[in-house]
Amino acid sequence: MSKKWYNLFVSVDQPAEAAGEEASPAAKGRAGPVPSPAETVAPIASTLAAEPTFTGPVANPTSFEEIYRAAEIAAPPHGYTIQKVAEMLASEHIRDLPAQVKQKSVMVALDAAGVKMREIIEDAVRRDRALDTYERLQEKGLLDLEARKTQENQRIQAEIDRLVAERRARMQANSDEVAKEKERFYGWRLKKQEEEQKIADAVSYFVEENPITTGSPAAAAPPPPKPKAP
Repeated sequence: MSKKWYNLFVSVDQPAEAAGEEASPAAKGRAGPVPSPAETVAPIASTLAAEPTFTGPVANPTSFEEIYRAAEIAAPPHGYTIQKVAEMLASEHIRDLPAQVKQKSVMVALDAAGVKMREIIEDAVRRDRALDTYERLQEKGLLDLEARKTQENQRIQAEIDRLVAERRARMQANSDEVAKEKERFYGWRLKKQEEEQKIADAVSYFVEENPITTGSPAAAAPPPPKPKAP
């Protein structure tokens, strides 16, 4: 896939008509099609490693310089990198000029420093591939983390489900125990009332006010029995 930043440096290989100017007689006389920027960059990019090897850890992923160092991308002795060129293009002296003028200004400066444009393109490609590779490494790390945490969450959820099932079973057992005790108690109460009624019937022959309760216990104790007159 071509990068837009390639065009600024290699568009000198395009026909002049592409820049809105009439082609020179020399250009018109050249045989064969003129290569496009992507075609010009392709041979340069093909000589570089598809993916750089990271030889050290990156403690701060937001630091691109640290990423470049980890990928063993260092500035050349002459100091001109794609970043340096980007700074030159953003300089207040040329940043507002037409693209073609900015291009030629940078080319003149590089030529004066003995730097070939091929070196700048190679540096740019290396840095771009380092960033792409590191992005893939980060994404893989993210996916691995997500997979691990998903499995951990599933284990936790299974523990929660097991614990909830145990507690619900215990709650149900408690409810069943209470219901069973209620059934026993209410059955006993009926028998008790029958027994009390039997006692009350027997006592009723001998007292005017029957002291025997035949229902639920009264809140207050009953008065002592008063004997019947003979």
